[in-house]
Amino acid sequence: MERKGCENLEPEKKKALNGFLTGIEKRAFTMVRFAVGNTEDALDLMQETMLTFVRLYSSRPEEEWKVLFYRILHSRITDWYRRAAVRKRLQQWFGFAKEDEKENSPEDFVESSQISPADLVENKEFNAALEKALSRLPARQQQTFFLRAWEDMNTKEVALAMKCSEGSVKTHFSRAVHTLRTILEDFSP
Repeated sequence: MERKGCENLEPEKKKALNGFLTGIEKRAFTMVRFAVGNTEDALDLMQETMLTFVRLYSSRPEEEWKVLFYRILHSRITDWYRRAAVRKRLQQWFGFAKEDEKENSPEDFVESSQISPADLVENKEFNAALEKALSRLPARQQQTFFLRAWEDMNTKEVALAMKCSEGSVKTHFSRAVHTLRTILEDFSP
C-alpha cells in the first residue's frame, strides 16, 4: 500500500520508508497507548504522526528517520495532554466531570540477569503488573523509558526526539527504572 505523501519519492526510497514505518508502528503504538490510555486516541496520534513524518521528512536520510519520527510522536503526545487538561478543566468548571475520574498522567525496566526475558514475557501476571506500572509513570519518564529500553535509542537520540537535554533524559530514565523496580520488586528472584 502506498502511503500518502510518498508520490514524489524514488521507488527504492518508498520501499525503505514503508519498511521503516511498518517496522516501527507496533512499538510506537504501544508507547502512545500507554501514554494516552486510550486505543482510539492512540490510533489517531499514530496516524497524525506518520502522515506528518512522511510529508515533512521522507526525503531526509534514512539514518535520521527514527529520531525525527519520535520527535513528532513526542510532540503529538504532549499536545494531546494539553488538550486533555483543557477539556478536563472545562468539564470540571461546567460540572460535567465524573467524580471517580482520575487524572490520566502516566510519567517518567526491570533488569535482572537471573530472569530471562523469555520467562518474563510468558508470565502473564508480570505483564499485567508491568503494564500497570508503566501507566503510573509520569509522561516524560514513560516516553524516555520506551525510547531507551524498547527502541534502544541512545541518550543523544532520545534528547533530540524529546527536545530536551541529555541530562534530562538520564534523569527521567533513571527515575523510571527506579520506580519500575520498586513497583515490580515482587517479581525479582
